[in-house]
Amino acid sequence: MGNRHDYWEGIYLSNKNKFPGWYQEYPTHSINLIESCHLEYEAQLLDVGGGDSLLVDHLLVKGYKNISILDISSNSLQRAQDRLGEKAKLVNWIAQDVTEFSSNKVYDLWHDRAAFHFLLTEEDILSYVNHVKNSLKKGGWFILGTFSDKGPKKCSGLPITQYSSEKLSVLFGKYFQLIDWFNDDHLTPGGGVQNYIYCRFRKQ
Repeated sequence: MGNRHDYWEGIYLSNKNKFPGWYQEYPTHSINLIESCHLEYEAQLLDVGGGDSLLVDHLLVKGYKNISILDISSNSLQRAQDRLGEKAKLVNWIAQDVTEFSSNKVYDLWHDRAAFHFLLTEEDILSYVNHVKNSLKKGGWFILGTFSDKGPKKCSGLPITQYSSEKLSVLFGKYFQLIDWFNDDHLTPGGGVQNYIYCRFRKQ
């Protein structure tokens, strides 16, 4: 984990004034998928890899009260806290590698856009699956946005793992039901196109 942690800390230190490739001013698909779960505003939400994402800003505006942000990079979390100012006190910030994640909380929703595809080894991928399973209550929602099999093979200088709906169904199907999915072309700040697959699962 150490090398992965150091890499991402370096990315956020060296690109203080640059938007990463996954940047979205308004994360339309993530917000629509979260709202489609019809959760109470007091529900426990976890955003994985969401350190410097603007999703938390919009969720706070919409009235969600129990938001946790997990990211391997404390620098990315600090950027988000600086941006939010006083509102940062309303959020639970967790600087941790998702493959080593542990929490006393049981969440109603786990959201991940653009973190999962950076896991390459079977050990890390299966660890992720188990953490999602153990962190969500029965009937809880798992929303995943990750690079599709039509997407890029590298991101931020790193190799990634591509996914299809079939591959994700097999990977998570022991514990989750795939409710719906779709592909989307994301336009990066640099003008590139990255194809994502978005899935909404429910814990059985």
